[in-house]
Formats: sequence, structure tokens, C-alpha cells
Amino acid sequence: MNISKVSKLTGVSSKTIRYYESINLMPPPARAENGYRDYSDTDVEILKFIQSARKMGFPLKGVSNLLELWQDKNRASRDVRLLAQSHIVEIEGRIQELQNIRDTLKNLVECCHGDDRPDCPILNSFTTEKDEDCGCS
Repeated sequence: MNISKVSKLTGVSSKTIRYYESINLMPPPARAENGYRDYSDTDVEILKFIQSARKMGFPLKGVSNLLELWQDKNRASRDVRLLAQSHIVEIEGRIQELQNIRDTLKNLVECCHGDDRPDCPILNSFTTEKDEDCGCS
């Protein structure tokens, strides 16, 4: 099947599919007599797997590791579990970081008068090191 059909079946853009091939995340497809890519059902399964892992937030290296484990029928499930647990730790770190950003922005929004004056604690915070408390309380 051609790349546009695979794109529709998987929800992965043609450009991204070609990128995954270029970084060897997925094997290059067979070529038809006309030189066009000719994808198999297995290629579609691989792309769906990649898409699912990406939706879970795995970086490309993590997706590559998961693919290797998925394709290795002699793998130990503990290896998959360890990879997933490591990813959870990374996610929790990002959540904490985003919560800190949210809290800082909430404080800055509270400090901003939102009127016609040009003084703005939100913009001022981008040029100062102290961004946790604008001192408006």
C-alpha cells in the first residue's frame, strides 16, 4: 500500500513516516516496480505501535527500546516494566515542573493590574531572576 493510505490508517503523517524510516525507527519498506514505497500490514502495525508509544509520551529513544522489546519474543516482561517505570519517573518530574510554572504564572496574573498602565509584573518577571513572588500580596 502507498504512504498516503498508511498515513490514513495510522494517523501518522507521510513526512513523519519518512522521518521514522530515516532514523531507522522502522525498517524501510519494500519498493514497487515504479520505485514508490510499498508498505505491508506489518509496517502499519509498527507505525500504530510507534504512535501509541508516542501518545504515552515516550521519547524516540524509548520508542526504539520498546520496539526492540516488542519484537523480541524471548524478552523478559521485567525489561518492559523497568522502561515504563523509568518513564513514569520522568513524567512525574515534568508534572512537578509544570505545576511550579502554573503556580508562578497564577501569582504573576494576580499581581498584574490588567489596566491601561504599562507596568506589568508578568513581563517584568521575564527579565528578573526572582519570579516566584511579585510581592503584590
